[in-house]
Amino acid sequence: MSRIVSLIVFLVITLPSFGQKVKYKDLIILLNAKQYETAEPFLKRYLKENDDNPNAYLFMGIIFHEKASANDVLKHTEMALANSDSAVIFFDKAYAMITEKELKRNDENYQMYSRRDMRTGEFGIKLSDVRLDLESKVKSIKDRKDRIREMKKYFLLAESLYSKANESYKNLHTNYGSNREFLLRSDEPMVASLNQIIVRFDSMISTFNSYKTVSKQVGKTTYNQIIDLQEIIDFKRDGSKLTSFMDDDLKIWDYKRWANATLETIEKEINPMRDNLISFDISLNKLREKIVKDSVSVKADLDLLTDRPLSSKLKKFDSDPLPLAIFSMKRAEMEYLSDKIIHKSFRDSANVKLRLTSLEIELDELRRLDSISSGLVRRDLDAESLNYNHFISKSYGAKAVLASLINTTQAFAKRELLKEEIEWEATMQASKWAIVGRDSIPLYFETNRELKFKPLVIVDEKYTIGFNYKDSLATGYLYSITPARVPDIKATFPVDQPNFKKRDLPIIKCLSIVGGDNQVYFAVIYSEGKVEDKFPVTIAKVYRSDGLAWSSNFKLEMIPTELNYSVDTGELSIKTTNTAGESKMVVIDKNGKKLQ
Repeated sequence: MSRIVSLIVFLVITLPSFGQKVKYKDLIILLNAKQYETAEPFLKRYLKENDDNPNAYLFMGIIFHEKASANDVLKHTEMALANSDSAVIFFDKAYAMITEKELKRNDENYQMYSRRDMRTGEFGIKLSDVRLDLESKVKSIKDRKDRIREMKKYFLLAESLYSKANESYKNLHTNYGSNREFLLRSDEPMVASLNQIIVRFDSMISTFNSYKTVSKQVGKTTYNQIIDLQEIIDFKRDGSKLTSFMDDDLKIWDYKRWANATLETIEKEINPMRDNLISFDISLNKLREKIVKDSVSVKADLDLLTDRPLSSKLKKFDSDPLPLAIFSMKRAEMEYLSDKIIHKSFRDSANVKLRLTSLEIELDELRRLDSISSGLVRRDLDAESLNYNHFISKSYGAKAVLASLINTTQAFAKRELLKEEIEWEATMQASKWAIVGRDSIPLYFETNRELKFKPLVIVDEKYTIGFNYKDSLATGYLYSITPARVPDIKATFPVDQPNFKKRDLPIIKCLSIVGGDNQVYFAVIYSEGKVEDKFPVTIAKVYRSDGLAWSSNFKLEMIPTELNYSVDTGELSIKTTNTAGESKMVVIDKNGKKLQ
């Protein structure tokens, strides 16, 4: 072995000498040692000078065959095919030139074909064996060439189909800002693109499987790609990046799964939801027509017409959907118009409180309508109309029609709001006064105005007690507070005028009590300022049915702090208290006399 190695080294050093003729007996040593890379340039030079050596052609064919087998069939396909063609050419030449005579004369160069004869037991070389081997080699090379072409064709086609699917996906990805817009803006061209992606992906998988099948037929190729499908979860983040089909761990985006899931969402959720939006809008329009045509309230109908299921489905794709805002605007307008119809009989009612309550309800609805319509005016209708093009085109015909509806509704809300606020203010002012003949009795406390009527007690929506000053002289009054602000209990009574002057109002107080199923009213008016070391007090008793029963003036040692009325005896008990915390009861009988 060391001798052969030494000889090979010697040949490598000596063969390339300039002008030196290559001797085949030296070259065959390298060839038999399979030092093909070293021997190839010398063998080519030898064949230029010698075209009659079939063994040289044989080894040239073997060299090209080896090179073709070593070539990367995907990266250097053409080189592999060219080397295969060269191998066939040289094997054909060798086949044509190798004879029995050649084998006998140069048998040492064909030892690779030496076989034991099963009949004689001797080793020998048969021409038939040589030819059969060359025929097999040529056939194998040609078959492999065809498989390589087919393999490369399937590989490139699979790669191209995946690239086209990726390109279609990225086009969708680029055209839409988010998954929300992508789904809401879905249309026939988008569905066609999704179906095209599925077809291309299916074709890619089928073609790739064909590539793998042919690859096994080619033999060892250094490639063993295994597809690892990656799920597209985030439309804006996933699916864009391409991968090299030459990687063994072939991670590719599962466009088919994504496209199928998207188509299913469009078919089962988006399209039915679009139809439901149109149906719901039609239902609202019919109710609006009912208000206009029949002048009847539709509040009960609106309560039955709920958009909650539709809202729940739509908000999966859009947290603040334009159609729901439009529905809310229409509902708010119809609720206001319905209440206007319901409250129509209240407009001319003498019941101020009823008018005020109805106005407050309408104002709340108008403020809601104004808020919703103003919010719609501020929205970017150009952008949002793209998301709801189907709804707008089917329900309104054009975006401009919808915009006009929103602007008109907002203008209506603002006009009505201004008008109703003025009416409410007037009604509110009216609710602050009780009308007694030509006099207006204030039902509120106001210190800045010089009114002749000065309330001391106002019990909301029940009664008021106070003074009527004429020429600075006080007269007491007790009036009931009715919804119409026209008292059904009207009583005036004399008071301790010298001690209840207008200037003393800051220290004049009043206690009141109602008894006997709201049939008997007591007013206990007193001054916190002492007169002759006692507190002046006026007590008046008023019946709902008969008016003033009596009015009496007293001077008490302590200030009244608490009242109690006995229906059985008709007596009024007054608890009086001084600053030291001491208390004393004062009892007034049913006729206004102080009991000892």
